[in-house]
Amino acid sequence: MTPTSPTAPAPRILLLNGPNLNMLGTREPLIYGTQTLADVERLVTSSAHEFGYEVDALQSNHEGELIDALHRARTTHVGVLLNAGGLTHTSVSLRDAVQASELPMVEIHLSNVHRREDFRHFSYLSEVAIAVIVGAGVTGYRFGVEALHEHLST
Repeated sequence: MTPTSPTAPAPRILLLNGPNLNMLGTREPLIYGTQTLADVERLVTSSAHEFGYEVDALQSNHEGELIDALHRARTTHVGVLLNAGGLTHTSVSLRDAVQASELPMVEIHLSNVHRREDFRHFSYLSEVAIAVIVGAGVTGYRFGVEALHEHLST
């Protein structure tokens, strides 16, 4: 979905980042890199603008806050980019909220979770995602915008 006229409001994408992602740039830089969450938000906003979307970003260390954001987005947004952090591997409730939102969602992970601890190999979210991007660092968020746009355009 893209704007149909110059006066139409731009469709909105929800960017959700879960627990500990506020620590990007300082937390385990050999795994997560040195770019910050602010860098991620700037990249997503810039990439989304290229396709005519606006972005609302939220980072929370609290599962319920992410779930509430997904519930609200159901009628206000056209899609979701979600890096749920450790909740990826533990939260059935977050998965259910993605499904309840009925929005296309791209799951994003900065690191290649398949080269890490065994518990990180399973995701409750992948089954309800339109795409899963792992191991591309911050650039993965740009890929996520592109994948979401491609999905919305077809």
